[in-house]
Amino acid sequence: MSFLTRRKPLEPQAPEGVGHLKKTLGWPHLIALGVGAIIGTGIYTLTGVAAGLAGPAVILSFAAAGLVCAGAALCYAEMSSLTPQSGSAYTFTYVTLGEALAWIVGISLILEYTLVCSAVSVGWSGYASGLIRQAGWGVPEALLDKGVVDVPAIFIALAVTGMLLVGTRESARVNFVLVCIKLVALAAFVAFTLPHFDAANFQPFAPFGYGSPEIDGRKYGVMGAAAIIFFAFYGFDAISTAAEETKDPKRDLTIGIVGSMGLCTLIYMIIAACALGASPYEAFSSSPEPLAFVLKALGLPGPAAIIAGAAVLAMPTVIMVFMFGQSRVFFAMARDGLLPRRLANVNRRGVPAVVTIVTGVLAAVVAGLAPLDDIASAANAGTLAAFIATAVAVMILRRRAPDLPRPFRTPAVWIVAPLTIAGCLWFFSSLRTITMLIFLTANVLGFLAYLAYGRARSRLAG
Repeated sequence: MSFLTRRKPLEPQAPEGVGHLKKTLGWPHLIALGVGAIIGTGIYTLTGVAAGLAGPAVILSFAAAGLVCAGAALCYAEMSSLTPQSGSAYTFTYVTLGEALAWIVGISLILEYTLVCSAVSVGWSGYASGLIRQAGWGVPEALLDKGVVDVPAIFIALAVTGMLLVGTRESARVNFVLVCIKLVALAAFVAFTLPHFDAANFQPFAPFGYGSPEIDGRKYGVMGAAAIIFFAFYGFDAISTAAEETKDPKRDLTIGIVGSMGLCTLIYMIIAACALGASPYEAFSSSPEPLAFVLKALGLPGPAAIIAGAAVLAMPTVIMVFMFGQSRVFFAMARDGLLPRRLANVNRRGVPAVVTIVTGVLAAVVAGLAPLDDIASAANAGTLAAFIATAVAVMILRRRAPDLPRPFRTPAVWIVAPLTIAGCLWFFSSLRTITMLIFLTANVLGFLAYLAYGRARSRLAG
């Protein structure tokens, strides 16, 4: 069989001599992982960036991004219940489209997860730096957000790495508590802003139009903002990387993916409407801590500090979940022989320690040096590729194995999957030109690395 088309079986068949992940997670843990991943930098930080690109019509940007992600979530739910193996879209592609395309999707996931960790670290630093300034600690500006080196962003990326090394179940428990804190803080934001809601802040509604015109290297309009906001919605895909650590994957993965996506979409729409109703978008669009900024502008410094404190405390859950997902993608690729197999080794706690450390260091380096919107835009490109591959995989299996027992079936799959693909392609076209070039360059270099290393060392190479 050609290396381009050789495929793994649907059912997991871990080779001898490599580590095995412990089954410790139930559906409540998975919903908490999903909410922990989805609600974070997107709502706490990118709300301001996106409002600056679309104006009040950013609400439609949230809706457009959420609609595409909902379709992708349904496809992920079907595939993850069919093949409960680590690796997410990489594995879905491997069992349907073949090894070469799986490698490309794996590179896209590495781009996605690592850059998400970096972007959230930068977003966390915006709130942490604000609290440091407010406390008057005298830390040089060059070492805070927007400085020469973003030290708080580096610190949080490495701190979360250390937390993940403790163990999966322990990390999931910490994540569950922090997610609860995060939701309480957002509920408080709604309560504080609703009395100040002013419909006049929604006029003009779409000052930059509904498309995605590029102005000075940035994409504006509803779809231009949606291509950035898209970053705020994904996270459910990281749940599928926990397939081998889930007690009842065929049931719990579906509940975790669909449940977390539905809950978070509702929360996003409410928070965005409250922020825009309480303050003109021009006022908070350039703030690194837009929700806290809105409350300060309303003369509520105390609640603003509480929201900022909650963000500092709870946003690391996003880093935790995506770093968890990235390490499991590395783990799956190493176990398949496409990366050095020693990366698939796990420690006594059942954690792939080496790949977790590698992920944390990479995320910390990028977070310390790159601005938020550049990181988020590049991460989106990798995610879009993974979403497209998963939707294609669902349709291929429906044709190739129509009678295969499916614990979850994507409803109206021949409508949902093609629309998901079309939406992802639209969002990709709405990304900045430089982002597309970075994505294509990463995949070309990655494929050359596969030809030089992975093709001959793959478990399927014989």
